[in-house]
This record gives sequence, C-alpha cells and structure tokens, in this order.
Amino acid sequence: MNILITGGSGLIGRALINKLTPSHHVILLTRDIRRAQSLFQSSSVECVNSLQDVDIDTIDAVINLAGESIGDKRWSQQQKDKICHSRWQMTRDLNQLINSAHRPPSVMISGSAIGYYGRQNSQQIDESYNKFNNEFTHEVCQEWERLAFENLKHDMRVCVLRTGIVLSASGGALPKMALPFKLGAGAIIGDGQQYMSWIHIDDMTRLIIELLDSDLSGVVHATAPGAVTNQQFSHVLAKSLHRPCWFKLPTKLMTLLMGEQADLVIYGQRVLPQKLLSHGFKFTYPEINSALENIYSKANH
Repeated sequence: MNILITGGSGLIGRALINKLTPSHHVILLTRDIRRAQSLFQSSSVECVNSLQDVDIDTIDAVINLAGESIGDKRWSQQQKDKICHSRWQMTRDLNQLINSAHRPPSVMISGSAIGYYGRQNSQQIDESYNKFNNEFTHEVCQEWERLAFENLKHDMRVCVLRTGIVLSASGGALPKMALPFKLGAGAIIGDGQQYMSWIHIDDMTRLIIELLDSDLSGVVHATAPGAVTNQQFSHVLAKSLHRPCWFKLPTKLMTLLMGEQADLVIYGQRVLPQKLLSHGFKFTYPEINSALENIYSKANH
C-alpha cells in the first residue's frame, strides 16, 4: 500500500510512521527533508517537499495530519489565522491533487478535533451529536472537515478523526500538563468538573492503521472510552508522578495567563468513540490510570 502522509513529523505522524510495516510505502510531504530523513531512517519512507513530486495515481491512501499546533502559542489574530490556514490550505492542495488523478486513492483519513463541538457540559457525545457551540475551535474544524469531505465525489472512503488530547511522553499536551506536577505545583483547573477526552498515542496509531483497511467512514472519534473530569485526570497524573495535587487554579487566572486559548482547559467535551467500539476496536488503554501508568513507567526506564 502506498500512503501519502502530511504532518508526518508531528507527534501522531512520527508514532504512526514508526508503527507502519515495510508493506506500507510512505510518501511523506515535509518542509524539511533532511530532518525527516533523520527521523525515519527506513527505505519504506520517501520524503518529498512538494505535492508536485507525488504521482497521485500510485497512491492508495492519504493521511492528512498537517496543521499548526493549536496549543503552543497564545491565540493572537495572526496565530489564529496560521492555525486555520495550515489546515485548510493543505487540505485544499490535497483536493486539487486528487482532482487531477486518473485513479484516485481509495481512502482519505483526515485530521480534526473534538474541539469541533466547542464547550460542552457532562453530556456524553457520540458521532451523531450535532449540538455544537460556535466558537473558534468549531470554526477551524468545521471548514477542515468540509474540505476533506469534498473527496466523497470521487467515491473515496473519507474518515475524519475528531481527536482528543493525545497522551505521550514524547510531545503534545502531556509534558506541558505534567511539568507543574513534577515541580510539586500541580493543580485542578477551576472547579475541575470539565471533561477531558484523551487517547494514548499507541491506541491513536493503532486506530489509524485499522481505518486504512476497514469499511468505517465519516466522522470517527479518536478518543478512549474513559473520558474523565479535570479533577480526576489531575489526581491520576499526580499519583503517576508521585507528586501532590493540592491546588486549584481559578479560571479567571487561566484567562489572564492564556487569553482566549484558556478555553481549551477551562471547558471540555465528554466524547465517546462509539463507531470504533461498535466496530470491535479494542483499546489497549481504555482508562486513564493504565494509560498514564504505562507512559510514566516507560519514561522512568
């Protein structure tokens, strides 16, 4: 199987490419070929820095993970534009390439996020839920998904991954969340009742590989079944790190420190991966205790 991957040097992309077998030939679109080649020293990974270098008629699957990190920098208007443009323009460019194909790929797996739903309460959300809150994260994901679904006109199978917080010691949100706990200053945010929907990096890569060969399509929740409140998450994280969790951070302080971006931690979504569960996908880490225990036991060895 020939797979075109964008965003392959990000957290999910790196882990995914390292899990693919030699029978998967990866064409990796990257801005920095030298860095990508140092990350993936495998004859089954071919690096290109332009979609013009891709023969789309030889591609069986497209995995679109490219996008500016939503959590790294304060949301100035310039940063918001960068977050949107990086996702939307890459998907438009892929669509243009696919439109030129004599034989389009059979499947596209495209990124999105549970931020699609905006702020929610404790309502459990499956893939059929449509009462979203119209805010920045929804706007980003709505257009990103709309562009991906344009490929349905080619009779392609399109899967859109509404992904939760991806837990890994190698990057993403977890090391940033863990740092104050490691320093003995870990805290619950606000009243701690906002839900956090998360997924272990190993399950994330497994489900993408599963989707390459399955018949699933449409919106797929890339979250573990065991969503937890911020209070529950904070106590389990503290325990995993053998540190205390004594404090509460007022939401007003978070907004002062982070601006609008604080919405990511003040509010949440309680998301259930119903499609994957109904399909029979077995999560290795369905609960937060086992997920964090695995990550930090690995990190300590």
